[in-house]
Amino acid sequence: MSAPRIFPCLLALAALTVGTACSSAPPITGGEPRASGVAGDGAAPSADPATPATPAPTALTAEAYKSELGGRHDDMSKAIKSLAGARSLKALDQRVVKAQETLQGAVDELAALSPPPEIQPQHQAYVESLREVALRLGTSATRVGTGNLCTPGAVFTDLDDSLAALDRAGEALEDAGDYQADIVSVKAANKQSRRLRNGQWLRQGSGGGRSSLQIHNGGTRDAVVSLVRGKSKVYSVYVRKKGKFKISGVSDGTYRIYFTHGVDWDGKSGAFTRECSFERFQKPVKFKTTYTATQILWHDWRITLHAITGGNAPTSKVDPDDFPA
Repeated sequence: MSAPRIFPCLLALAALTVGTACSSAPPITGGEPRASGVAGDGAAPSADPATPATPAPTALTAEAYKSELGGRHDDMSKAIKSLAGARSLKALDQRVVKAQETLQGAVDELAALSPPPEIQPQHQAYVESLREVALRLGTSATRVGTGNLCTPGAVFTDLDDSLAALDRAGEALEDAGDYQADIVSVKAANKQSRRLRNGQWLRQGSGGGRSSLQIHNGGTRDAVVSLVRGKSKVYSVYVRKKGKFKISGVSDGTYRIYFTHGVDWDGKSGAFTRECSFERFQKPVKFKTTYTATQILWHDWRITLHAITGGNAPTSKVDPDDFPA
């Protein structure tokens, strides 16, 4: 096996400094040939200059940091309060998205600050807590959109320990230097599954009629059924899942029947807090009493809030904002 070959012309770069040209002599073979030479002016190559280190940002003074924090505190606090004050599902949907965007924007800005060294740990904990709540609000927004969360209280309960952690982090930062950091103005309640008794009235009409409406809720969630005549809600009754109830003494008239299903009835807001849906029967129901010389005739109706074979009463989804309050 022949050894590696090195042609003399490889030394031409060094030889040029003394005017020697590359010859056409045959290659040298065998042994352990080596080539050496110095290009240019013969100076030894210098080491690569070190990459200059990025100077650390100058820490803010306490007053400057307080100013930076204060402006963002107001926006975040308003967003949380606005979310707590939502009175409809549509408003809740909009405000939970707004709160998420506001907190995430504050996270991005505060994370870029260099606080006074003595409060660095509290600042870091506060930013991380804000980041977690913003992340959870994004998930909550999706759940509001799908009807899984239906009230502000349900959203705050969904935030759970992350909201409590933010509350503690804000208080710790305030205690460290009287900084405005506590934005949590609400207290999240534990997850509940409150229910009314089957057949409990939310609104009971004056009655006096002869007709009746038999309700069968064969679904997997409790329901509230409302009868509306014209623009007025006349009857509204709570019917538990798998339960039945009969509204007696219904006065004559044409009624539209609405019903909402859900979990955990919040009496204060008059709504289910989770897994809510809103529907109505497409066709109105007419109750009429007829008097003849020998008899009195009236209409009784029976409805089911679940699909059954042979059912003849189609239902439609209702915008929650159009549902009778």
